[in-house]
Amino acid sequence: MTNFEADVVLPCLDEAGALPWVLERMPHWARPIVVDNGSADGSAQIAASLGATVVSEPRRGFGAAAHAGLLAATADVVAFCDCDASLDPRQLERVVAPVRSGAADLALGRRRPARGAWPAHARVANGALAVLTSRQAGVRLHDLGPLRAARRADLLALDLRDRRFGYPLEMVLSAAAAGWRITECDVDYRPRVGKSKVTGTVRGTVRTVRDMRAVLAR
Repeated sequence: MTNFEADVVLPCLDEAGALPWVLERMPHWARPIVVDNGSADGSAQIAASLGATVVSEPRRGFGAAAHAGLLAATADVVAFCDCDASLDPRQLERVVAPVRSGAADLALGRRRPARGAWPAHARVANGALAVLTSRQAGVRLHDLGPLRAARRADLLALDLRDRRFGYPLEMVLSAAAAGWRITECDVDYRPRVGKSKVTGTVRGTVRTVRDMRAVLAR
């Protein structure tokens, strides 16, 4: 059993520079679960020294790390958040509250970017995917961002299979197909700490879009 109101899954690959800021801002009611996905910069050791629960997932892939964190979670509500300091853990309440109160089954953080926080190519790609997802899921969405929350048992019942960058999209589509109530909550989006390995580069954005389009095709 856990005394925390929510577990927060933080997929991590070489985020040593950002982890202290992220973990120091974690709400007292939330347990951070840092899923190390093969970091070479001591991220796992830093996370452990700051009191986080650390899980190792050697199989590379955002979905692999996110799902490993879900399996390690024990709280009734599970949230997912990037650990690159682009999202403020102090705003976790915004996505956890609708799920905890029963007002929603899946709450998604709709990113409101600060200047320089979201490259144009990534924002355009995200918007296009959000439109396609809205049409397929029958739910109007504006963002497919990483900050989100749902109940652990319900997430496990979705039996998500993607282990790459399509994992967040598969979650939304599967939730919609299961008749979940999905809501969006505004959250601030900051420039990340360190070099982006995903949507901060055109190559990373193309790879993410490719994985998500594969999920849409299925």
